[in-house]
Amino acid sequence: MFEMRFHGRGGQGAVMASKILAKALVEEGHVVKAIPSFGFERRGAPVSAFLRFGDKEIRQVTNIYNPDCIVCLDPTLSKSVDIFEGINDNAIFIQATKKDISELSFPDTLSKVGTCDAFGLAMEIIGRPITNTIMLGVFAKTTGLVSVGSINKAMESVAFRDAALNKNITAVKLGYERTTVLELKGKEIS
Repeated sequence: MFEMRFHGRGGQGAVMASKILAKALVEEGHVVKAIPSFGFERRGAPVSAFLRFGDKEIRQVTNIYNPDCIVCLDPTLSKSVDIFEGINDNAIFIQATKKDISELSFPDTLSKVGTCDAFGLAMEIIGRPITNTIMLGVFAKTTGLVSVGSINKAMESVAFRDAALNKNITAVKLGYERTTVLELKGKEIS
């Protein structure tokens, strides 16, 4: 079973991203559980969402304490929340940031890091700092665990108006294309 945790701020779409990714993974034949978590339930407050997937029935409906992957939708969140709490060795870290990977701080036990200037892209495409669908493209590129096509198909089932759907399809595509991936075992940047 693969377990992941989304971190974001209220209004950035972390919970929606986990729902879209869950639908995309189901589209590709996985068994999935997506679990939202709301704290203060206000714009700007830290928000988490949890997702498990695999090939067998999943009975756990709890928060994820030892994730295999962290997706962080906000580059400032690590200043107020320990986003790496409980992270497994050889885990994957996906961060929305315009910083170069060499400027980031993260545990040396990670296997892979993926970054993208999701805020810049969101402002360019959507006109608001909503990074969730961009980060789904970053997830697809960094992990290879889901296709962009499945993400787009999952977004069609979400209540996006046509114009918003087209913008979010573009967001996933550009998030995928503009991702920088660092394989930590070989220290190669692609």
